[in-house]
Amino acid sequence: MLSRIADSLYWLHRYMERADGMLRLMHTSYILSFDKVQASSMSWEPSLRIFTTLPKEEIDRIKKDNAAVLHYLFLETKNQNSLKVIITKARENARGVQDQITKEVWEQVNLLYHQINKPGLKEKLAGPEAIRTIDSFIKSSDQFCGITDSTMPRGQGWNYMNLGKYTERCLMTTEFTHFYFKKLDFDLKDEQDIIFWRSLLLSLSGYELHLKNYSNLKHNYNVLQQLAFDKNFPRAIYYSLDRANRYLTEIAGSNPVEGSIKLLRTYGRLYSSVKFADIELVEREGLEKYLIYVRKELNEFSQDLGRIYFSYS
Repeated sequence: MLSRIADSLYWLHRYMERADGMLRLMHTSYILSFDKVQASSMSWEPSLRIFTTLPKEEIDRIKKDNAAVLHYLFLETKNQNSLKVIITKARENARGVQDQITKEVWEQVNLLYHQINKPGLKEKLAGPEAIRTIDSFIKSSDQFCGITDSTMPRGQGWNYMNLGKYTERCLMTTEFTHFYFKKLDFDLKDEQDIIFWRSLLLSLSGYELHLKNYSNLKHNYNVLQQLAFDKNFPRAIYYSLDRANRYLTEIAGSNPVEGSIKLLRTYGRLYSSVKFADIELVEREGLEKYLIYVRKELNEFSQDLGRIYFSYS
């Protein structure tokens, strides 16, 4: 497979996964902005800090204004992580590889592109239709995942797409986890109740699972266990790294190039640091240090992947 094609497939799914994670966080932030208990400490701050580069003063100014925040996160092209910019980039990558993806996948990406450029969207986001609008985008994102899973052949293209998907998912879970635990200065012993963790778990579609599978004690430890090490939670750091490892191994095995063995070893060290870790080890070494390490290593892996397989300079 040409490096240009592999690059586009990888980034197509990275952008679509980023859009999906962003939409889920926005949905949670919008709902909880009306919750007087939760809104007093959360509001739109997580979305603005993670998906924008706005200074703290500007975030503080608009974080209680639903219409202003939604416009900036959805439509502001000056924000390189706005939904409009991300979906446009995903479509550009999809357009360049139409012969490598199914017609259904292309049509769904194209549908999302026209959905984000639909006249009147700004007015809907500023009014009572806002939550329905967010929900409609989440449904379109879910449809993309289902269509991709049910129509794409399981070849090299599939491997590059899913490597991008799980790389992005792992980065987002790490970023979300870092943001919320920072409020506690990463002190796991500073016990918080489930209300404190609700917005984080909802943003990662893990709240219901948490209530079913975890006890009502030691919420800080349970939340970290689920988000970092739960092998059955599809947005856990470990789960994402495990899936990405599978696709990377397939890519390196079917297309061995100079540097691929070193890339596997580098990724293997990161994967092992999560697979064989536990809460006690992370607490002893420092949660903040651990999350920063995962994020740094994953970003460096992505850069090395681009250099080795996508011919980046």
